[in-house]
Amino acid sequence: MIHSFTYTVPEDGLTIDELLQQKWKLGKKLIHDLRMQKAVSDSTGELLQWKLPNRKGDVLVFTWEGDASNYLTSDQIPLYVAYEDEYLLIASKPRGVTTHPNEVGQNHTLINFVLNYLAAKGQNYAEHVHRIDEGTKGLIVIAKNPIVKNMLDRMLENKEIVRTYEAIVEGQVKNNHGTIRAAIGNDRHHSSKKVVSPSGQQAITHYEVVGRDEAFTKMHAILETGRTHQIRVHFAYLGHPIVGDELYGARRTPTHTYELHAFKVQFIHPITGEQIVVEDKR
Repeated sequence: MIHSFTYTVPEDGLTIDELLQQKWKLGKKLIHDLRMQKAVSDSTGELLQWKLPNRKGDVLVFTWEGDASNYLTSDQIPLYVAYEDEYLLIASKPRGVTTHPNEVGQNHTLINFVLNYLAAKGQNYAEHVHRIDEGTKGLIVIAKNPIVKNMLDRMLENKEIVRTYEAIVEGQVKNNHGTIRAAIGNDRHHSSKKVVSPSGQQAITHYEVVGRDEAFTKMHAILETGRTHQIRVHFAYLGHPIVGDELYGARRTPTHTYELHAFKVQFIHPITGEQIVVEDKR
């Protein structure tokens, strides 16, 4: 498929080479593909020299052939888009829906719904940058072209995308804020469960209490690492499992769901440089 987007040069003297290698820090293979396809032109369609300086305000047009996303489309649920621009979107995943397919032919996932939404606009690329558990609801950042996906992946790895979760946990958490540092590994007795284990992977969760009543505590949590079930495991490790999270020792609730919501995401936009702060209002 053909990918295309525009970029306005923010400063005098910036070359395309510098933009791709130093500012955007794209992978070598992607830069090579863009170079071979002569992917960068000005607003009139004239091809640009990669080593020549550009002026502030110049518009660069990126047009290149790349892969489409290999997902089925589905309109089985309405899609809530919390933020969207030319480069990316942030969608809210409902509780009970997986982030992406885990097997061929699966089409009940958030990415299937997002691709259906974009296909109606003539776009065929949607790739998630991170994911959340099936039972957790909330925001997922999705790239709309491979360049932005490359940049957002690096930002996530460098902890430049901050995701804040809200959880309601059982009991009264003693401290109003703190950091849980406890490695997480597999539970040998339960294939879908994780446990705190000295031999597991490093896991760090920062938390803050934002509300209390007699039986429950409302918490905000930010992940420094992104281990599977990290918040669920860490709060259970504190002795305060998330309400409804039976897998990690909480009491059963009538809804058979647990109270964890990825409600806020914030980062510096990789293309525009704007501060993006999005909250899930659902």
